[in-house]
Amino acid sequence: MKNTKSYKSFIKSPYKSIKHNTYFELYDHFFNKYRKKKITFVEIGVLNGGSLFMWRDYFGSKARIIGIDLNPDAKKWEKYGFEIFIGNQSDKNFWAKFIKKIGNIDIVLDDGGHTYEQQITTVESLINHINNNGIIVTEDTHTSYMSGYGPKSKSFIKYTNLLIDRINMRFKKFENKKSEKRIWTIEIAESMVAFRRNTNASYLISKAADNNKKDFKAVDFKYADNKAILLSEKIGNFLWPLRYLPFSKYFSKLIRKKLGNRKFNANEYFK
Repeated sequence: MKNTKSYKSFIKSPYKSIKHNTYFELYDHFFNKYRKKKITFVEIGVLNGGSLFMWRDYFGSKARIIGIDLNPDAKKWEKYGFEIFIGNQSDKNFWAKFIKKIGNIDIVLDDGGHTYEQQITTVESLINHINNNGIIVTEDTHTSYMSGYGPKSKSFIKYTNLLIDRINMRFKKFENKKSEKRIWTIEIAESMVAFRRNTNASYLISKAADNNKKDFKAVDFKYADNKAILLSEKIGNFLWPLRYLPFSKYFSKLIRKKLGNRKFNANEYFK
């Protein structure tokens, strides 16, 4: 921790800031590539102002550092060269006005109120306004397992899991289902979730890539350890010529599902 660049900037800040000791390795992991560059960095949650100075030292003089808080007193930090906006992060209208004024963003660090409504609304309101190769990092996501932050059925982690499902819906076999293309990757760490943008990669059509080298016609043994799946594959291949007949697709999927699920030796890992 003490050897990280972010921790050194944290210690140098002239005003109080409180961070978890596990966060500094993650800050370096997520943000190091943006240091010394002309970026727009937004932190939600100003409080004592210490982190504003931390991030200015960490990112360098080229960075535009913006703080957001509900407390009007936070405006006092503007005299030190920071941009401060007073508003509610669970209010979509606030975010619309904010984006209209400041434009696109490279990094958002959500260290605000940590309620599910605040965290989710922030991601949904800002993700389309993150520059390509930019990132949103939501902090203190352990509140998803705590009481008092919103309905557990709609926690921030539940929302993240939904996005993970929709990112995987980009695969070509699921192209007719609802997929998520605003977000390229989601990275999960202890108490943090990071959403990265890469529009070219997100909209790339998924299809097999062949390097066109020598083919030894190797036999694929990927299901050799599960005879039920092998049988389902054979039945599926047998039914494939009949795929245009009424209900054939349904019965093919049903048979493959029933047989493919007959043997499952990893139940112990779901306890």
